[in-house]
Amino acid sequence: MLMILNWSLPSILFIMGVFTFVSNRKHLLSMLLSLEYIVLSLFFLLFIYLNMYMFENFFSMMFLTFSVCEGALGLSILVSMIRTHGNDYFQSFNILQC
Repeated sequence: MLMILNWSLPSILFIMGVFTFVSNRKHLLSMLLSLEYIVLSLFFLLFIYLNMYMFENFFSMMFLTFSVCEGALGLSILVSMIRTHGNDYFQSFNILQC
């Protein structure tokens, strides 16, 4: 029972994060928050997997480092988009503009 709970909870969290990412596409900030939620649920799943099989937690620290870099990159894209376009709506942002 405990093993099913260990695998089902992060899986449900991941599916909820993917559903939020797909359904909430109006603002860039909300999409970045849902991506961070997905990364956090994947970290939880990885942490449970590494602890169940008595592996080292070095890979989880590398995963956290890369997820922090991904978050900083997303925030820098958000800031540059707000500076150039004035908001973070995807409807007002045209990718084909130079």
